[in-house]
Amino acid sequence: MDDQAAGTPQDAQRVPVCYRHPDRETGIRCTRCERPICPECMVDASVGFQCPECVRGGGPGTGHAPTASMPRTLAGGTVAADPRLLTKILLGINLAVFVAVQARSSLLDHLVLVGVWPPAPFVPTEGVAEGEWYRLFTSMFTHEEIWHIGFNMLGLWWLGGPLEQALGRARYLALYLISGLAGSALTYLLAAGTTASLGASGAIFGLFGATAVLMRRLNYDMRPIIALLVINVIITFGWGNIAWQAHVGGLVAGVVIGYAMVHAPRERRALVQYGTCALVLAVVVLMTLLRTAQLT
Repeated sequence: MDDQAAGTPQDAQRVPVCYRHPDRETGIRCTRCERPICPECMVDASVGFQCPECVRGGGPGTGHAPTASMPRTLAGGTVAADPRLLTKILLGINLAVFVAVQARSSLLDHLVLVGVWPPAPFVPTEGVAEGEWYRLFTSMFTHEEIWHIGFNMLGLWWLGGPLEQALGRARYLALYLISGLAGSALTYLLAAGTTASLGASGAIFGLFGATAVLMRRLNYDMRPIIALLVINVIITFGWGNIAWQAHVGGLVAGVVIGYAMVHAPRERRALVQYGTCALVLAVVVLMTLLRTAQLT
C-alpha cells in the first residue's frame, strides 16, 4: 500500500492533466500561469496559448486586464459558447433527409450521385454530367439504410465535436463540406457510371484525417486514431457496395485542410487556411469538369 501511495504523485507529475478537465492529459500549459490546459481550454494569444481565466481576468489572483481581446481556438477561430453547435446541426440535417427519404423514396432520384435510383445497367452518372452539380452536395447528406446513417452519425459526433472545438465553427464547416465534396468528386471521376454513391462517408473520412493531424500537432498518442482509421480502411476495401473513392477523396482532403488549419503561421493564418480550402475546392471542380467531358 505504501509503495502505491508513494508512486501516485510521481505519476501525476509525469503526465499533467488539464486543470479544468482532470480526465484529460495534456502537454500544453498556459503561457501566463503555466497551468496545464487541454485543447478545449486553449485560448490563442499573442504568444502561445492562455487559459480562459488568464484571458478574462489576467490570471489567478491578479486584477490585470486580459492581454487577448477575444478568445481564440487552436486554429484561430472564435471560442463559442456551444462548441458542438454545428455538429448538432449537421447531425440534424442528415437525420431530416433520412426521414424524408424513408417517407418518400422517390427523393433518392434527385439527391444521390447517380441519374436514377436504384442504378440501372448502362445508365451513366447523367445527373451531374447534365449540369446537376448539386448532386455532389446533396449526396453527402443522403442515406437509405439505417446502419449506414448510424455509423456515419456516430463518426460525426465522436470526431466532429472535438474538431469543432479546436478549429472554430467556420473552419470546421469548411473542412466538413469540402472533404465531402472531394469524396463525391473522386467518386464521380473514378467510379463506373452505374455506381450509386450516397452518404456522409467522404466528409467523415475528412474528419478522420484532420483529427490525425490535430493529434499529431498536440503530441497526443496517435495509436487510437490510427487503429480506428486502419479498421475503417479495411472495411472500405473489404466490404462490397462501398464507394472507396469517396473515402479516399475525403481522407486526403481532410489531411490537407487539417494540416493548413493547425500549422498555418499566425501572421498569415486566414490566408493559408482559406487559401488551402479554395485550392482543394478548385481540384474538386477540375475533377468534375474532367469527368463531365468524358461523359458528354
